[in-house]
Amino acid sequence: MLAAIGVAAIDDLFDEIPATLRGAIPDGAPRAMSEMEVARLMKERAERDGIYLNFIGAGAYEHHIPAAVWQIATRGEFYSSYTPYQAEASQGTLQTLYEYQTMMASLLALEVTNASLYDGASALAEAVLMAVRSHKSARHVLIPRTLHPGWRRVVRTITRNQGIELSEVEYETQSGQVSMRALDAWKGRELAALVIPQPNFFGVLEPVDALVDWAHAGGMLAIAAVNPTALALVKPPGQWGAGGADIAVGEGQPLGVPLSSGGPYFGFMACRKALVRQMPGRLVGATRDADGRTGYTLTLQAREQHIRRSKATSNICTNQGLVVTAATIYMALLGPSGLAAVADACHANALDLLERLSAVDGVERAFDAPFFHEFVLRLAAPVAPVLQALKVQGILGGLDLAHEYPELGQALLVCATETKSEQDLKRYAENLARVVSSRHQPGPRATESAP
Repeated sequence: MLAAIGVAAIDDLFDEIPATLRGAIPDGAPRAMSEMEVARLMKERAERDGIYLNFIGAGAYEHHIPAAVWQIATRGEFYSSYTPYQAEASQGTLQTLYEYQTMMASLLALEVTNASLYDGASALAEAVLMAVRSHKSARHVLIPRTLHPGWRRVVRTITRNQGIELSEVEYETQSGQVSMRALDAWKGRELAALVIPQPNFFGVLEPVDALVDWAHAGGMLAIAAVNPTALALVKPPGQWGAGGADIAVGEGQPLGVPLSSGGPYFGFMACRKALVRQMPGRLVGATRDADGRTGYTLTLQAREQHIRRSKATSNICTNQGLVVTAATIYMALLGPSGLAAVADACHANALDLLERLSAVDGVERAFDAPFFHEFVLRLAAPVAPVLQALKVQGILGGLDLAHEYPELGQALLVCATETKSEQDLKRYAENLARVVSSRHQPGPRATESAP
């Protein structure tokens, strides 16, 4: 290659860099390592983290991923390709994204989906911006406190300098659902949208039909924030209420993406056809060429999106193409019945675990509404040391809600997916019972006098 371009050595390719900045090894830099040595080092580093039985969900979920998913996704054709600006440049990539959009539109029961966004939280922020643009006059959006706290913070960060007002709506302490009484206080106000999580951060299923109808009756859009696995069992957002949700977003990580220490994940978005001109990100369409052959092309994306900054419809200029490819393969392998089987196994494990844990003295269920594979418990002992004691036993027992929801007291969010066996559930329940009993001092019986 050097001979072909007329260069004597690789160093000549960097001759524009001053010699004083080239070639010097920084002080303290480790020696170069071989591939075998690097692989061993990384294995040792990973082992330091330990191997735990995981019952934490809270927006990132441990699911079984068939081996074929990433074996296919990491083939060179997918792994090294990039979503093209020139649509004709990569028909294979575009076909994959088109098939992804088709499957997501079916799962969400909405007419149009895009070719993904950065993650679920930023997808929701884009949906809020989209709703405000569509409404034109109102710049005020309602967000329930039952929505993921991290998502709420991201939405505020992205919208706070754009003149958009966000108001949080309280929840019912008995059910864990959005309070319709709290919503009624907003009747008559000019509002752009209501965000509706399903299931919500507590794992509780919201009364989505009533919430969508309430939003539409007030002249606002309904934005659904959903878990894609749950949609294999519960009603999709396009069928909520009399008219269905207008926009649906969510985190695609449950669809074949490992936990991976926090990412990369991808956000999905769907909407009604009437709103498609306001939708950010890429959309892939199918067409036919002059010879009648099927072809794929980027469509409905103005070039201004990349170059006009604040005047653009959106500043989303990329997506998570590789992760979306894995999700497409995952959904294709499982199909509708397979995804429903996964969701059913998740929920069955969660019901089993709830029954085992709520039977422990000093542990009770916090909310009485239906839920999907995640639920909240109240403990008679402080949650933080309980979780630490469980971790010593190799169990990640859930998420302490004390920081985000102090009004719930000693509350613990627990998740169970299809990856958990009966032995796993039994092990958790037995260890929790032992830990809680050692920290919980029961009060006097009703017939006794307190000292």
